[in-house]
Amino acid sequence: MLVGDTHYRTIWVHPSEEGCVQVIDQRLVPWRFEIMTLRDVLSVAHAISDMVVRGAGCIGVTAAYGMWIAARQAATMPHPEDAIKGYGAALKQTRPTAVNLAWAVNRMLLAISAASSPEEAIHRARMEADLIAEEDMDACRRIGQYGLQLIRAISEAKGGSVVNILTHCNAGWLGFVDYGSATAPIYAAQEAGIPVHVWVDETRPRNQGARLTAWELAHQGIPHTVICDNVGGHLMQHGQVDLCITGADRVTRTGDVANKIGTYLKALAAQDNGVPFYVALPSSTIDWTLTDGVAEIPIERRDGSEVTHMEGITEDGHVHTLRMVLEASAVMNYGFDVTPSRLITGIITERGITAGSMARSSPPRTS
Repeated sequence: MLVGDTHYRTIWVHPSEEGCVQVIDQRLVPWRFEIMTLRDVLSVAHAISDMVVRGAGCIGVTAAYGMWIAARQAATMPHPEDAIKGYGAALKQTRPTAVNLAWAVNRMLLAISAASSPEEAIHRARMEADLIAEEDMDACRRIGQYGLQLIRAISEAKGGSVVNILTHCNAGWLGFVDYGSATAPIYAAQEAGIPVHVWVDETRPRNQGARLTAWELAHQGIPHTVICDNVGGHLMQHGQVDLCITGADRVTRTGDVANKIGTYLKALAAQDNGVPFYVALPSSTIDWTLTDGVAEIPIERRDGSEVTHMEGITEDGHVHTLRMVLEASAVMNYGFDVTPSRLITGIITERGITAGSMARSSPPRTS
């Protein structure tokens, strides 16, 4: 997507420093746009756990390139195969909820295991990581085309007037390699000439909606309005939301969706007001081993400082972090919640749109 007049992906191989990748430091957006170079597995793990990179797809692709870096590091060790497995285990532990992370690491381990030498392992790892990145981008592009059908139908029903879409957190370009999942249909609608307006939940804590999604939409020239997390239900009651689209970090085979904390409440409000609620995700985000999302999906509990402190910029351009909660007060910081499939109108993947419940679905063949 665009940053100014320049097209960026969220992650790419360093053009001049061998064996390294570069990422956009999402912790600094929108105040600053800076690129970080990841040179070893430890820096990759830190980038994932500290949310330098975040979003299901971007985490998975970053982990894939992390395994390429791992293969390079392991090549100099006495037992490279054991070292690579250890690096993979360390990367898996960085973010427990997003299934794309473990999926990408396991896929990389399988590709590397077919190598007959450390040099071949490095080559296979690079090829597989590049392929995962390309697949992620292509999946999001396809999600955009399927989601466009929903937006077009609403636009036609409204006589061509503006389609108001509500989204939560950031399932945009920054959360993937390009396009995003929840935002891909919005970008496709813009390209098709369909007028859209996006209600952007601020998405506390960390404010990924206000800071990341709004920044993306502004650079892409899409009309949007940032709202407090608690405003969405009111807007739905007054007919100001035509469609909700969110992303996902893990989806069970029955269609339960884990996404940024607060998604469940939006789905409840949407159901109460008859607003269609869709979740957009690449099929790599589906965990075919789970059936009950509320009981089985691990929910990450993050550091309380994300709740007690907030970062902002002053009128003179200085970025400061302020404490928002008294030190004497305890805080709890769950990163995700689970929206049951019964509240989801449909799930948009690169393969098409399915009903919210996928209870009768089966995993894709691997042969």
